[in-house]
Formats: sequence, structure tokens, C-alpha cells
Amino acid sequence: MSLARTVCLLLFLFLTACGQDAPWNKAQAQGGAQFVTGSIGEPSNLIPILASDSSSSDISGLVYNGLVRYDKNLKLEGDLAQSWEVSPDGLQITFHLRRGVKWHDGHDFTSRDVLYTYRVTVDPKTPTAYAEDFKQVQSAQAPDSYTFRVTYAKPFAPALASWGMPILPAHLLEGKDITKSPLSRNPVGTGPYIFKEWIPGQRVILEANPKYWEGAPHLSRYVYRIIPDNSTMYMELKAGGVDMMGLSPVQYQRQTTGKEFLARFNKYRYPASAYTYLGYNLRLPMFQDVRVRRAITCAINKEEIIQGVLLGMGQIAHGPYKPGTWAYKPKVDNDPAYDPVNAKALLQEAGYRMGAGGILEKDGKPLSFTIMTNQGNDQRLKCAQIIQMRLKKVGIDVKIRVMEWASFLTNFIDKGKFEVVLMGWTISQDPDLYDVWHSSKTGPKELNFIHYLNPELDRLIVEGRGTFDMAKRRDCYYQIQEILAKDQPYTFLYVPDALPVVTSRIKGIEPAPAGIMHNFIKWYVD
Repeated sequence: MSLARTVCLLLFLFLTACGQDAPWNKAQAQGGAQFVTGSIGEPSNLIPILASDSSSSDISGLVYNGLVRYDKNLKLEGDLAQSWEVSPDGLQITFHLRRGVKWHDGHDFTSRDVLYTYRVTVDPKTPTAYAEDFKQVQSAQAPDSYTFRVTYAKPFAPALASWGMPILPAHLLEGKDITKSPLSRNPVGTGPYIFKEWIPGQRVILEANPKYWEGAPHLSRYVYRIIPDNSTMYMELKAGGVDMMGLSPVQYQRQTTGKEFLARFNKYRYPASAYTYLGYNLRLPMFQDVRVRRAITCAINKEEIIQGVLLGMGQIAHGPYKPGTWAYKPKVDNDPAYDPVNAKALLQEAGYRMGAGGILEKDGKPLSFTIMTNQGNDQRLKCAQIIQMRLKKVGIDVKIRVMEWASFLTNFIDKGKFEVVLMGWTISQDPDLYDVWHSSKTGPKELNFIHYLNPELDRLIVEGRGTFDMAKRRDCYYQIQEILAKDQPYTFLYVPDALPVVTSRIKGIEPAPAGIMHNFIKWYVD
């Protein structure tokens, strides 16, 4: 799964942020119309292949381009590639690159940059979670400055989409250690916005690229404010300190319905391409018994979470796919239903007996664990509290720990020092699951951090990405959903609705299947 299609680690909406926000006066910005968005998360690294969080992706998506991208209807179209041809057998793609595209420092964009991006991504010394798609390439060539050709040894269904990977500047990185590059804090891309400033814990500022190949963005400055608390961000929205944010369900339904608010802001609602889950550390003996994992799922009332936390603005997740998409199986037979009686029976079958204080025990050890989640996301905290309450009713002791994101990722996720996590994934447009679920992706900084190993699932993942036959791919993904439902390495909780709100002074927004950000460079101030 490539960075372009993928998986930005959690936090489909809000990853985490650290630091204290400084006062921000919109009049501080110089020049024309600017746009200020709020995020509880702070980027970790602005070299795209080295980051897996959504905050880094938010910025990188405006600074860099890939060869292809998804349009508003989620169809692939050219970005840095003006056109391409695919061989009749599907094993070779020839890209014809746009001429006249400049890097932000004035250098020409050429096929050298694409070839470098491919090579550095598959380099074993590069600590990236996104190499697997490019490892399917048998050969990559740049026959001239504006032609790039890749050949695959066997069919690879996500091949074209994988070239949405952000292209990196070879003239600044080639021959150097990418992990030590200043571009991680001061990126140079070809995209619609040019990096200007990053004040840790406060904001990232981008300025419109006047030489962008599609034309300069109408909004001359983009300010990404880091505000760790959603309630504080909402107050900033009403005070004019931010122009856009993601509303919580409570904010959407109960705090933003008055005439005055609706005259100043436009609200949007659509199913997010994301899901929230409980993930179990399968290296721990406690969670290696599938009966324990299935019991936990049976004890959780997902509909209660959707109504109580999301206020009905979401739907139950039955697997890693967005409902309504072609790979999604509407009815998953193995998915455990809410059934506390069955949960108790499974735990008894697994050898647990009631101990002191109403907590189950086995071999003298209580059935107890800690759920970790990220700070600043009140929905996740409330969700954890409901789960804690439900699990206590079947004899499981649960503690909750809320962590600052950077520490959570570096000190706990990357090192495997967790028991259970409450997190979320974005859902890519292509249903390939290799990076998150294949058993080969359990290494440091890779995305199968729960350490799930299933040879049959591995086979189906490889088979699904190795054919161009849509019916065969769908059959693979249907079987994958049944296996995940049976094994419960995650308890899939819900697919939320996205609830963005934008100040009404911003015009040009076109809601579409891709959401509202697909035409951001065309937004303007009335």
C-alpha cells in the first residue's frame, strides 16, 4: 500500500499534538487572502516517505505532487504525469511527464526525480513503511528527461495508483542520507504551496506557489494551526482565529445549529474514509487466545458507542473497508454480535474464573489491561470509557491511558510497549491491505505493529493484488474480511462521519465523493 493510497497513522481525523499554542492574529499574515485551519496534531516529518501520520500528510499533500492522483469522483487522473500508456498485458506503464514544472527552488522537475524517489523508497536503509508497492517493480527506467517507464514481473493491480507517491527532489537528496536531510523540517516540492515556516507546537505556514502548473492557488497563504484541544479550537473558530476544523458530533448537532452560526459558517457531513478500532498486542500471551479477543468484541455494544459518542453520525465497522465500496462485504458471517452472555462463556472456556472484586482470573492473574489512545480526541476517550464499563460487566478490568501522540508512537507503538490501543486508520481507495496486515510488515516503524500473523490471510492479500480481474479481487477481499472477523486481531468499532466546517467567506467549495478538499487551490475569498 503506497503512501499515496494509504494509511496515515491515525488518525483519520486527529492525531495528536504537542506543545502550547501561542496567540495568533490573522492580521499577522502579509499579502492577500489567507486560510487558517486547525489541527490537534503536529507533523512529525515533512519528507513523505518517512512519516505515517495524518498531520504530516496534510502539509505534504500541499507541498508535493505524485505522478497521478484521485479526482473528485475518486478516479485516477494525471498530476506530474501528463499522460501514460499501459501495455496490453498490464505489466508495463510508460509515463509522459509534464514539461515546465519547477521545484520550489527553481530547478526543473524531470524523470531523474521520479527514478530517485523509486530508488530511495526501495533502499533497505530507508526507514519507510511504504516500500512494498515499489518492490513489485522489476525495472525502472528514465529513457529521457520527460519519460519514465516501469515494468512488473507479474500482474500488480495497484500499480498505477501506487505512483501517486509524492515525488522527491533528486538534486537535493541524491547521494545523501535522507534521514538526516533538512527537508524533514523545510521541504521543497512541486506542489501548489511553498513551505515558509514551522514553529513547533504552534503552526506551519505555507505560501501560494505562483508558478504552479495548474495556476497559482487563489488563497495566498495556508496556516496550519496546532491546537491540542478540540474545544479550544472551536472557540477559535467562532472568534475568527481559524477558518476550518473538524467538528465533534456534539458540536455539529448541538452547538452549531443557530441562525447566527449558520450565517457565518458552512457545515458538511459525509462518511469518512476511515475507521476506529481496538488493536491487541498479539505478542502478549493474554491476547494470543482468540476466545479472549472474540469475548471482548462480544462484550462491546458498538451501537451504544455510535449513539452515545457519535450521536448517530457514523456506522458500525465490520472490517477494514468503507461501507458501500466494491471490496466491502455487506454481511460478514464470522463477525461477533453484541452478546455479553456469550462473552462470559468464551472467557470461561478460555480458563478464566471469577476472582476477587468481580474480576476474572486465570493462573492467579487477573484479566486486566490498559487501553492507550491519543490526547485531544474526546470521542476516543468517551469510546474507551464506554468499553471500560461494558468489559467490567463481564469481569474484565480496564484502565485508560491518554498519551501525547509523538510519545505514544515513538515510545510505545514503535517499541511494542502497549497492551491495547484505541486508534484509527484512513481507508485507501484501493483495497490492498499489504502494509497493515501482511505478516512481513511487523518490523520497526512498520504498520502491522500488533504483530498479526496469518498465512492464509497473507496468501489472499498477495492473490488479491496479483490479478487484474475485479471479481477475483473482490472474492479475495470478502474472504479476508471473514478471516479478520473470525480472528478479531482488531475489534472494528465504527466508521464515523466526517464533519468539517468552513467559514462562509470561503467560496468555491464543491462537495464530492472525495470530500471537500479535492479542489482546495480553487477556493477563494468572496
